[in-house]
Amino acid sequence: MDARRSHRKRTRTGAVRLTRVLVALSLASAAAAAAGQRAEDPAAAAVAEARRLIEAGQPSAAIEKLEALGATAGPVALEVLGVAYYHANQPARAIERLQSVVSRLPSGSAERREAIQVLGLSHYLAGHIAESIPYLEETRTAAPGDLKLEYALGMAYAQTRQPAKAREAFARSFHVPADSPAAHLLAGQMMNRLELEDLAEAELKRALERDPKLPEAHYLLAQIAIFRSRLDEGLALLRGELAINPAHAMALYRIGDIYTRQSAWPAAIAALQQSIWLNPYFSGPYILLGKAYGKTGQPAAAEDMLRRAIQYDPNNKSAHYLLAQLLQQTGRADEARREFAIAERLQGDVK
Repeated sequence: MDARRSHRKRTRTGAVRLTRVLVALSLASAAAAAAGQRAEDPAAAAVAEARRLIEAGQPSAAIEKLEALGATAGPVALEVLGVAYYHANQPARAIERLQSVVSRLPSGSAERREAIQVLGLSHYLAGHIAESIPYLEETRTAAPGDLKLEYALGMAYAQTRQPAKAREAFARSFHVPADSPAAHLLAGQMMNRLELEDLAEAELKRALERDPKLPEAHYLLAQIAIFRSRLDEGLALLRGELAINPAHAMALYRIGDIYTRQSAWPAAIAALQQSIWLNPYFSGPYILLGKAYGKTGQPAAAEDMLRRAIQYDPNNKSAHYLLAQLLQQTGRADEARREFAIAERLQGDVK
């Protein structure tokens, strides 16, 4: 359970970080507009230099230069200052600057379009998901076809529990019809990653209603069932996925996981071995096989599986801990102490 939560946290973080790339094109277009400013504008040189610094990955230097303008800073300088704060990972300051100036920027100008876009992204980064949506929608209208923007919108709509709009945005991002089985599948997968299991389950069931043989839908529903400890349901769903795709290594791994939880060791070993035959580079089945072989009185096989798990994933604390226990049980105290120490260090790293 903890591993799934950890994975989801990383997923959400990655989704937030991805939104940063959306301003790249805006910066370029606004920089071109800035180059055309009248030479007598006293802030023009500072604005141009600030844009150069932002593009060079030095937003703090850009902030210092623009803040130095003080009361002489015009709307364009304040807009670029807001963009600089966004790139300096200070979304609250970006919002403060941009909201104070956006109404003063000419309608249809590159600077106003950029301000709207960065306001949407800054609200998103600050956790103001609902507030981000109107700005992101306005940006989408001005720049249709931006896949990253559609993705950000989909994530925002999902997190504000607007599944239909989320599905439409994800469908546009992946070029599928909005009410197709594929769109429901994609929306369900994204919602599941955001820990919105109820919304995800509804989307995935709708996908299967429209196409009972749609790959991945049974598997994703099984993940939700397993997470909610509905193991028999999860097992049936995984069998359904394998009926569609018998080479689904992760479905076999999850079957092995269920049998491990039920202490059905021979059935677990069979499923996990099949999973490894299909994908020998994932550490999960090796860890469970190590546990299963240990429970069935096969310490040499258990050690081999756990060492192979560590080979593929050296920072997996569970593999080191299980190996330490096995070594301790077989009388190899010094080796066990080393593995326990590694597991403890890795646990500290996770915290």
